[in-house]
Amino acid sequence: MKIDLTETTSSKINQALVAARRAIGTPAIGMVLTLVIVTDEENAYDALKSAGDASREHPSRIIAVIKRVSRSPRSRRDARLDAEVRVGSDAGTGETVVLRLHGELVNHAQSVVLPLLLPDAPVVVWWPEDAPADPAKDPLGALAQRRITDAYSAEDPAAELAARADSYTPGDTDLAWARITPWRSMLAAALDQQHAELVSATVEGESENPSCELLAMWLADRLKVPVERTVSAGPGLTAVRMETKNGVIVLDRPDGSLATLSMQGQPDRAVALKRRDTAELLAEEMRRLDPDNTYEATVKFGVARLGGPAQPTPAEPATATAPAAAKKTAAKKAASK
Repeated sequence: MKIDLTETTSSKINQALVAARRAIGTPAIGMVLTLVIVTDEENAYDALKSAGDASREHPSRIIAVIKRVSRSPRSRRDARLDAEVRVGSDAGTGETVVLRLHGELVNHAQSVVLPLLLPDAPVVVWWPEDAPADPAKDPLGALAQRRITDAYSAEDPAAELAARADSYTPGDTDLAWARITPWRSMLAAALDQQHAELVSATVEGESENPSCELLAMWLADRLKVPVERTVSAGPGLTAVRMETKNGVIVLDRPDGSLATLSMQGQPDRAVALKRRDTAELLAEEMRRLDPDNTYEATVKFGVARLGGPAQPTPAEPATATAPAAAKKTAAKKAASK
């Protein structure tokens, strides 16, 4: 069931939700959280579809906030709220409210969303693209216990990861981190079977893929060994190699679907390691609302390592040692005299 509202208010939207539930014969609310999606018109369809699929595991009220900025000065002054209410088969297992904000109302989205949040239920805010520099300080992000970004959608994923580390607040997470959960589980299980000292590791994947960078950071932080990052044609993350004193552990996934785990003294094993869609990643992130300490340690470790003091160029040592060399020459002359 769909209800379109033009030039409306949050109060009228709540009334429409109650009326729609009664009309389809489900007046009771069985939702566990509120998912707020901050997106634009271009990406709204895909984001809502992913959220609807994720709601099968987490029945929720989905609120899509679409900010429509007009170039006309007069239109920017004219604040207006249009809404679309979806209940029943049109909204997955929960309810969906699509908000289109016009004019000055774009800068006050939190005042529209706040009355629509489920009472006494957690709030999750997701930015499929164009996440703020500091999600926790964003007016909508401040309403949430969980804030989900996606570094993969950024123009510069490395800079995006650095921004996530600088502004990290308990409750922040990123879908690039969720993409490597099966890889981390499989690598940890392989190391449990191979009791040998690690020497180094190599992570192979697409260029500028934030998930590959995060996996390399995680290995370096946890294993305390040098980790090399190499580039492949993809898709996504393709292989991890860990050198040990007893041999090499290799997890290779060339086709983005089926991986092969190889280690010394054991036969090769096929492992299902398919690339997951956004709905699965979103559902995983909504399973836990407590701070992800491992993600925090990984992203901060990687940024601290990359942002450390730069190595001196070959010309700098010569310049730095020139005064010392001059002093030694003067001392030798004085001694000869």
